[in-house]
Amino acid sequence: MRTTGMGRAAIAVAVAGAAVLAGCTVQAPDGGGKSRSPVHIELPGDTPAPARTTDDDGGGPSTAPAPPGDDKPSAAPVPPRVLWSRGDTGRDVRELQARLRQVAWLFDGPTGTYDESTERAVSGFQGKRGLPRTGKTDSVTWQRLLRMTREPGTWDLYLMGGQPADPPDPRCRTGRVMCIDKTSRTLRWMIDGRTVSTMAVRFGSRGTPTREGVFTVYWKSRDHVSTLYDSPMPYAMFFSGGQAVHYSPDFAARGYAGASHGCVNVRDEGAIAMLYGQVRDGDKVVVSW
Repeated sequence: MRTTGMGRAAIAVAVAGAAVLAGCTVQAPDGGGKSRSPVHIELPGDTPAPARTTDDDGGGPSTAPAPPGDDKPSAAPVPPRVLWSRGDTGRDVRELQARLRQVAWLFDGPTGTYDESTERAVSGFQGKRGLPRTGKTDSVTWQRLLRMTREPGTWDLYLMGGQPADPPDPRCRTGRVMCIDKTSRTLRWMIDGRTVSTMAVRFGSRGTPTREGVFTVYWKSRDHVSTLYDSPMPYAMFFSGGQAVHYSPDFAARGYAGASHGCVNVRDEGAIAMLYGQVRDGDKVVVSW
């Protein structure tokens, strides 16, 4: 079928009109010179894609930033949780003190009481590592200390005494007894099964062990001095040969870092002075493991 020039012009006008009605646009070639379809049809109901930009670090595309005025101020950083501070007591404080001793920030104790010296030690530890010097043990300080130290043992925690006593030996449940336990390193003064007082004690070394068994107090000597070692043994209560329960200034100063020559050392002078006043010759002594 042949068309005249007038016919071709009419057809062109019709096509152009249809394109307008259909919402078509003419696309130019892309930047690479590749040709695209000259017509892009937008169907009713289509939603334009959001504007895209690049990330701040030059990475992949991201959505366009929010308009000015929509930004919210960032929240202030939350301070680490405080675990222990001055005045706190307990086993956890003992562990803190034992670990501070390992890194040479604390030399006393452990006592189980978060006192002034513990606060100073924590503050020094924090300052050395660029942490806020609060003197309070927060979660960040504690985790840093854990990474630098080992798990303390029983006698690291109770270097100066204060450990709980084990249940008394059955042989201690009748009469007047100094009930001495090598496992818990404690002495119970008991009368007819009732515990009157409890104190920390120290024993002999491997070369000079404290004998075990059931004995009786056969001699008391308030201001005794050892003739064998030329050392003071105040409040001595002898129960087996030259072995006695007595006060030890060395135990008071060094704790379980030292040992006796076989005697049962007490570090609390006030406690043993009271015990010495109550114990009589002939009272029973039980030393058990």
